[in-house]
Amino acid sequence: MLSTGRIPAGRSRLAPYPLRLAAIVLCAMLAGCGFHLRGSAALPYETLHIAGSPSFATQLARAVRARSNTRVVASPKEAQVTLQILAEQSERVILSLSGSGRVRELQLRYRVSYRLTDSESRELAPASDVQLKRDLSYSDTDVLGKEQEEALLYRDMQRDAVQQVVRRLQVARFDPATAASKKTP
Repeated sequence: MLSTGRIPAGRSRLAPYPLRLAAIVLCAMLAGCGFHLRGSAALPYETLHIAGSPSFATQLARAVRARSNTRVVASPKEAQVTLQILAEQSERVILSLSGSGRVRELQLRYRVSYRLTDSESRELAPASDVQLKRDLSYSDTDVLGKEQEEALLYRDMQRDAVQQVVRRLQVARFDPATAASKKTP
C-alpha cells in the first residue's frame, strides 16, 4: 500500500479533543489563581550598598545583580540606599533526647537582622528580622553525615533568607524625586 501523505478520515495530527480541553482548562485555572513565574525583582532604586556580614552580603549582592536592574556599589556615598546587615545568627537547639540521654532531634535556627536607609540616613525599612527553622533528626552513629546535612540546611536557610530580603526590598518605600530634591540646596 502506497502512502499518499493523507491522514485517514477521523484522525487528526492534533491532540485528541479531551486532551486539548484539559490543557486549556488547566491553563485557565493557573491564570485565574494568579500564578506566575518568579521574574526579575523590580527594586525601586538604581544603586544599593550592602554593609555588614560578608557571607550574607555576598549572597544578597549576587541575588540582586541576577534578579534586578539595581547596581550594587562598594561605597555608601555612591548609593541611593544602604542595606545594613545588623546581625546574622545560627544556632542549634535540642528538641528531644533518647532514654539514655542522647540527642535524637535538633532544631537549626537562622536569623538575619537588617535595616534599609537612604543616602540621608533616613530609615526606609526599620530594623527587621528574617527567621528560619529546620528540624533535624540526629544519630551518634552517623556524625559525619549529620554534620554535612546540618551544613546543607544552613546554606539552604541562608538562600531562603536572601530571597526573603530581596522580596522585602521590593516593597520598601523610596521616592527618588524626594531624595534628589533634598540633596539640592
